[in-house]
Amino acid sequence: MTVIDKQKARLSVAAFFFLNGLCFASWASRIPAIQEHLNLSEAALGSLLLCIPVGALISLPIAGWLVTRSGSRPVMILAAVLYAVFLFCIGQAGNPWILGFVLFLFGFAGNLGNISVNTQAVSVEALYGKSIMSSFHAVWSLAGLAGAGIGTLMVNLKTPPSQHFMMVAGFAMLMIILSFRNSLPHTKTAGERQPIFVKPDKALVSLGIIAFCCMICEGTMYDWSGVYFAKVVEADPGKVTIGYTAFTAATTSGRFVGDWLTKRFGISGMLKGSGVLAASGLLLAVAFPTVWMSALGFFLVGLGVSTVIPLVYSQAGRTKTMSQSMALAAVSTFGFFGFLLGPPLIGFIAQASGLRISFIFIALMASMITVMAMRRQAGGEGK
Repeated sequence: MTVIDKQKARLSVAAFFFLNGLCFASWASRIPAIQEHLNLSEAALGSLLLCIPVGALISLPIAGWLVTRSGSRPVMILAAVLYAVFLFCIGQAGNPWILGFVLFLFGFAGNLGNISVNTQAVSVEALYGKSIMSSFHAVWSLAGLAGAGIGTLMVNLKTPPSQHFMMVAGFAMLMIILSFRNSLPHTKTAGERQPIFVKPDKALVSLGIIAFCCMICEGTMYDWSGVYFAKVVEADPGKVTIGYTAFTAATTSGRFVGDWLTKRFGISGMLKGSGVLAASGLLLAVAFPTVWMSALGFFLVGLGVSTVIPLVYSQAGRTKTMSQSMALAAVSTFGFFGFLLGPPLIGFIAQASGLRISFIFIALMASMITVMAMRRQAGGEGK
């Protein structure tokens, strides 16, 4: 490919990352409105929210197999269309049963898009011959911030979720039409015959463990940062979200500079440093539970985890033992379980020993990123 082709392919894949982030953030920003509209109790809402990860979990092996058989481009386009359609359907759901079913499909399509678009990203990265994966994930994070901002605007304008989601879905369809032609038409694994379930090799398992530890940290920040500020820091109500904001800002900015840092320090250096940063930030928040010290700690956690998943995906996509998509699905499964298990695990530990002790446990999980990176480096992997 020529340079201009590479640039167009990169912009195209970035557009699909943006759409995925925008659709998810749009849904997340209107959860309170949907809860009120359907008169859902906290327990009922919690049960419905499980439908998304269940759909994503079921799609993991199917997504890897489908991308391997058909190529990442058609699966990415199909997943993006379905994601937008199901977002629209969420706004039209008239009762909890329909909403639960649509959320299941939303989670399924979302993860189908995740595997296929990351497979495209790995192929584009190969064209450049250098690390650019972090920039794609930075676009996803930026889309999340944009989606949250638009959601806040829609709330202030008293726009119902049905109209809000219809506008986002329409924009997504337009972006798909404008962008899909410049995506990579084929991936090297398209057409291969491979079973749905494949046992990952030792190298992929080590990447999966790193993803697991990283996603435990991320899940904790998403679900417990506000609680930590309210109950441990005892921040004023207006300052409870400072920790989450610091974490999100650090994650987004870290991904924008992640590729440059990877070129400078190498993959192993980045992973080792990421674990140290995340663990240090958590321990800082535990040792000095004040508003600004905890915010600084959460900011360090955000910097620490920002590039881990992009680096893990990039490394998994270079495996020679199975297709790119199957490798991505394998490490995604590890990370997915970390994201699911982290928040409830924090709750159990906090109930038994206190929230600060549970954050020390998460710091240990973060330090495992460094340990596993050192083991991979000692084994000659991921330099």
